[in-house]
Amino acid sequence: MVSHYIEKWDAEDVDAWESGGKDIARRNLIWSVVAEHVGFSIWSIWSVMVLFMPVEVYGIDAAGKFFLVAVPTLVGSILRIPYTVATARFGGRNWTVMSALFLLVPTTLTLILMLNPGASYTTFMVVAATAGIGGGNFASSMTNINAFYPQRLKGWALGLNAGGGNIGVPTIQLIGLLVIATVGNRAPYLVCAVYLMFIAVAAVGASLFMDNLGNQRSDLRSMAKALKFSESWVISFLYIGTFGSFIGFSFAFGQILQINFLAGGATATQAALHAAQIAFVGPLLGSIARPIGGKLADRIGGGKITMWTFVAMALAASVLVTAGTVDDNTVGAASAAIMVAFVLGFIALFLLSGIGNGSVYKMIPAIFEAKAQSFAEMDREAKAVWSRGISGALIGFAGAVGGLGGVGINLVLRASYNSPAKSATMAFWVFLAFYLACIVMTWFVFLRRPSTSNSDVDDARIPVGV
Repeated sequence: MVSHYIEKWDAEDVDAWESGGKDIARRNLIWSVVAEHVGFSIWSIWSVMVLFMPVEVYGIDAAGKFFLVAVPTLVGSILRIPYTVATARFGGRNWTVMSALFLLVPTTLTLILMLNPGASYTTFMVVAATAGIGGGNFASSMTNINAFYPQRLKGWALGLNAGGGNIGVPTIQLIGLLVIATVGNRAPYLVCAVYLMFIAVAAVGASLFMDNLGNQRSDLRSMAKALKFSESWVISFLYIGTFGSFIGFSFAFGQILQINFLAGGATATQAALHAAQIAFVGPLLGSIARPIGGKLADRIGGGKITMWTFVAMALAASVLVTAGTVDDNTVGAASAAIMVAFVLGFIALFLLSGIGNGSVYKMIPAIFEAKAQSFAEMDREAKAVWSRGISGALIGFAGAVGGLGGVGINLVLRASYNSPAKSATMAFWVFLAFYLACIVMTWFVFLRRPSTSNSDVDDARIPVGV
């Protein structure tokens, strides 16, 4: 019988890594990506379901739909905190299998509900909330993979793991597009049926090919320790700007497109099809960009990549503000030029948020590795265990806070569409202001030269460009 338990794992031992350790890590990474990929798909399933919900059939308007997709974002973000400590409590392999099987609940409930369009809005909210289960998978998966890889490869490994998971968003949107294009916008249950099979594959694969680590440490005490460091709060704030943008726009982009196509005179089916044809591109590019952001951070420094990413995101948001302002002052349907500006602005934000996701998460293990090296009373192994535990805990906490940014995006968009202007322009101004704040925060904490050098370990300044 094959053992899936490794008592002692030291990714920093170069000889052990080259003599087989990297193969074990790669195998666990592959199936972690698969399971997280499916989790992200189920987390974002309602961003697809709303495209199958014409208001005349379901009785839910645009504002109601924005709130509907915000609910799983909120639940998934909160679940990231307990999911962070689950891998240490149950084992990375065991928890990956369990968390994959949990996805059967929201998928089955969504399938049943979409066959009953006459259900109350409250019922839709409750079922959408269960999809938040998929959002928790990210935290446990990232914490687990962080333990498998050495410091020099964490940016790439974490970026690849997260990026592969993030691609679950455009994947389910592509499947939704395929269903709409072939049988119309009245068969959403087919999307759910496909994912019941994918969930089974993820659970079985994780059971057969993943491992539990005996020396994995990441619990609520580690999280409490991590939050004593000021950098932890700053990282969480920056992750609102990167991951919050990615997941928030992923859930909202298709709906924004659908609203604009409907305003241009398209029928409900045509608007759903046109929106689905475009909506998946942004999340796809953002997902692909995430490991690139991690790789760039490995080479150049997470702080530098993160700051310049926010500069570019502010410019992209400025494009949306300009296009929205022109559209608000234009009589009649939006022009083709305005639609192109909207699409290009959002695509740029997706791409840049992916790069920023990778660079911000690279900063987490780098920060605590630097702090661990200052502990003279610890040996090398103790430093590695401390760094892994604190980093893993912060990965989960920052992921939870970042996910709440996605909730904020959908609520801001909902409020903007409910305003007298009935447009998203007000929301675009809010996004621009936040990205400007992130630029200032990144520079002030991680890139400006410290004026003094007598700070203690608990508030030690991290080397420039960490």
